Amino acid sequence: MTVRQPHPIEVRSYEILRSRVDLSPMPPLWRAVAERVIHATADLEYAVDLLTREESLNQGWAALRGGAPIVTDEGMVAAGITARETICHAADPAAARMARAAGITRSAAAVRLSYSEVGPGAVWVVGSAPEAIFEIIARRVGPSLVIGMPVGFVGACEAKEALRASGLPQLSNVSEKGGSAVAAAAVNALLYYEPERYEAGQYEAGHYEAGRP
Repeated sequence: MTVRQPHPIEVRSYEILRSRVDLSPMPPLWRAVAERVIHATADLEYAVDLLTREESLNQGWAALRGGAPIVTDEGMVAAGITARETICHAADPAAARMARAAGITRSAAAVRLSYSEVGPGAVWVVGSAPEAIFEIIARRVGPSLVIGMPVGFVGACEAKEALRASGLPQLSNVSEKGGSAVAAAAVNALLYYEPERYEAGQYEAGHYEAGRP
């Protein structure tokens, strides 16, 4: 994983957010993701909007540590992931051709192209296109983790709900909020996560539900 020295402004940002919201009941990876998302958005509501399981985040973190590919649904998500190269076929002309031929969206076609390249075990990151989430579920891509955070009033909540119901290892949020910066922040949290920063037993393991430590 990537070891980094945070900028002093980032350090101060974390100090401020920790003074405003207590995330200590969360297990460590969930807390790391929630804090980075809040740091990236200045939106404290993400403390109760994110839904996942700690074991799912652990699976994704271990996969990234082992070099698993990261697939994104759009270039803006890819641009926000600062520590690793990613795979994104959203702008690939082949995706446009496949979409026309198969009568599917370009986002769905990009998922198909990406899966043909990476196979099972990848970390999939969606910040924009609900259709990408539905295609990930339908294609049975065998992900290590799906980060599904599309933003919008049309289809976003439904896609995230379908992801949670799919049984796939996932990180999502309940509301219409989300977007490329949020999805990228969640990935960066896993890439930057350092277990030695957390004392053994300091945080409860298992499934943390928003508002219920």
